[in-house]
Amino acid sequence: MLYNDLSVNGKGHLAICGCDAEDLAAEFGTPLYVLDEDMIREKCRTYVDAMHEYFGPASAPLFASKSLCFKGIYPVVESEGMCVDVVSPGEIFTALAAGFPAEKMFFHGTNKTDEDIAYGVDSGIGYFVVDNQNELAVLDRTAADRGIRQKVLLRLTCGLDPHTLEAINTGRVDSQFGVPIDTGQADDFVQAALACENIEVAGFHSHVGSQIFESDSFNRQVEILTEYAAKVKEAYGLAVKVLNIGGGFGVRYTEKDPVIDIPARIKEVSEHLNAACEKHGVSFEAIFMEPGRSIVADAGTTLYRTGGVKEIKGYRNYVTVDGGMTDNPRFALYKSEYTVLNASRADAPADYECTVAGRCCESGDRIAENISIAKPERGDVIAVLTTGAYNYAMASNYNRVPKPAMIMIKEGTPRLVIRRESYADMMKNEL
Repeated sequence: MLYNDLSVNGKGHLAICGCDAEDLAAEFGTPLYVLDEDMIREKCRTYVDAMHEYFGPASAPLFASKSLCFKGIYPVVESEGMCVDVVSPGEIFTALAAGFPAEKMFFHGTNKTDEDIAYGVDSGIGYFVVDNQNELAVLDRTAADRGIRQKVLLRLTCGLDPHTLEAINTGRVDSQFGVPIDTGQADDFVQAALACENIEVAGFHSHVGSQIFESDSFNRQVEILTEYAAKVKEAYGLAVKVLNIGGGFGVRYTEKDPVIDIPARIKEVSEHLNAACEKHGVSFEAIFMEPGRSIVADAGTTLYRTGGVKEIKGYRNYVTVDGGMTDNPRFALYKSEYTVLNASRADAPADYECTVAGRCCESGDRIAENISIAKPERGDVIAVLTTGAYNYAMASNYNRVPKPAMIMIKEGTPRLVIRRESYADMMKNEL
């Protein structure tokens, strides 16, 4: 099995944290998001402990809310010592509703509206991650109106290509995110921020991309940012206190993806950072990272019911399920690969080659292509692994399909954390 919380029980069914997938589907319905809370907590502790050990006690991981935002996730990550990043007022509202402290939030976003900025300031957000000079000017005015001095991190791009998927590569010079160092525009950005009376520039933020398995991109990133911190200290008198180096490490969607030793990777980044600090004569009070996918992705499994099996002679076999791109758009967007199992026949040979398609009236509605699973029959439960990140978060009502329910399993006991959306729920704002 891809993860150690998955097994085959005596009935030949897939078990998740010891819970029979057939029983979960029968009790809670399908499609169903299933989260292993114990695994999420373990991942949180891994990041927290490693960052404290190698970057110092003031450093911390920030849970990337965009990967999975719902009320129930915030008490979990807070209790494990994490801060969070948020990218919209909706994520702020959800975190606040869950009781998460605003001062431990970092507010990102390339296009924060005036209303977004006001909401963030009024909510008491700890740090704004400022993307551009337009935002900077509005934030300065908004803070002045409220008589406060807002802490910020300036988002910079380091001109790095981490060799990740094009759609999730954010570190290049040509990016809609942040201000590039290479072009000299970062200098103007820093000077503009230092001229703002109601802005406290605490440090820099940079993000090189997502689903990164090696440390090299982070190593080069911290070297570039440290050199730049030394430059602005000499040129403008700014002593940078904080570096936020962005996303966490990659996760395993299939057996071919490597297993990552996260503490070892963080240690390696810290060694490059320390060497760069010594070389350039600077130091930092705190280092932050933003793992989201690597906290929740592999803790998630989605369960579906098989609707039909269609065999087109000389072409391919289709297995259709009662979900699809409405609850998991990642294949349609990125051709993302997944591990798929017939949870009802988990002890049978996976020798039936097929494409798993969704229920939407859309030829691109697929979960996986040309995979091998145990041949299903109508009503069998199909399990798609590693769906904890960017599945519920990106779910839609396309074709007027309701969003699934979600359960979390803690110490072998499942509990409902998100109710299944009803048809009436989808119409509640319609006049």
